Amino acid sequence: MIYGANGYTGELIAREAVARGMTPILAGRSKAKVERLAHELKLECRIFDLDSTAGIAAQLKGLKAVLLTAGPFSATSQPMVQACIQAGAHYLDITGEIDVFEQVFRRDADARKAGVVLCPGVGFDVIPTDCVAAALKEALPDAVELHLGFDTTVSLSPGTMKTTLESAPQGGRVRRDGKLIHVPLAHEVRRIDFGRGERLAVAVPWGDVSTAFHTTGIPNITVFVPGSRVSIFGMKLGNLFGPLMKLPAVQRMLAALVTKTVKGPDEVARAGMPAYVWGEAINARGERRIARVKTSNGYSLTIPGSLAVLNHLLTHDAPAGFTTPSRLVGSNLLSQLPGGADILID
Repeated sequence: MIYGANGYTGELIAREAVARGMTPILAGRSKAKVERLAHELKLECRIFDLDSTAGIAAQLKGLKAVLLTAGPFSATSQPMVQACIQAGAHYLDITGEIDVFEQVFRRDADARKAGVVLCPGVGFDVIPTDCVAAALKEALPDAVELHLGFDTTVSLSPGTMKTTLESAPQGGRVRRDGKLIHVPLAHEVRRIDFGRGERLAVAVPWGDVSTAFHTTGIPNITVFVPGSRVSIFGMKLGNLFGPLMKLPAVQRMLAALVTKTVKGPDEVARAGMPAYVWGEAINARGERRIARVKTSNGYSLTIPGSLAVLNHLLTHDAPAGFTTPSRLVGSNLLSQLPGGADILID
């Protein structure tokens, strides 16, 4: 099942699944949109919300796996995870939210008992950076510090923009000595060559702060993206206005504005927006390994990436419990995707 098939990314994934000969059940809360897409693609559909775990579990009965594409995942993930555990269906999603990853991780024991795999983050968040993290761990097994990042110009979909606005007031996050800690936005700035020349970069609260630790065990993790001096200054100002953005009325206003004004990139735009992914591992002796790989943009990678992980679960036995994309499929997952490339390590 693809839940959230009426959304920007969910619809793209559903169309690609059908092009590959798959016949997923499409599901979501928007009856008109889901039914219209299901009719066009000649697929079964189910309309239900996520208010009742028992109700969701009844809809999942007999399914082997569910791919959740409906956000914000801070609201949708927990009830779907619980329902998947009750129904015995594997759970996947395309979140990039640190707290959601940690919430899913805390259900590891329950998932093991139920024989269910929980694998969040099977899109651009966090497949490429997760694979880079795994490759660096293989190259430098005693690494104690891990830096990850990516450089891309892709525009955001409405769902991604809403999630970004929802998480902004929480400030920055890093992993230190194995623990997640809060830091101010833009607390660290440095210059990085992500793969197309050195650029000014800023630390951001990306999902790998959670997942890369579970993948590698490396205790200190920071994630960076390029940033202009103006944008970095804006992030630092955001530290002052964070309490205001937490107000429910402000969040509702911003979400409504996004719905009216933000549209995801079309196929032509996506094709011209590659991503450059970078990683750096350092051990206690100061030895350093650098990894780089060029990938398709976030949405174009999320479509085949999520389906590759889903297909792996449908065709392979996998240990039950919480996992990450590279732990489940392997650090070579990127090279298996259309236009995929091998990770280069210096």
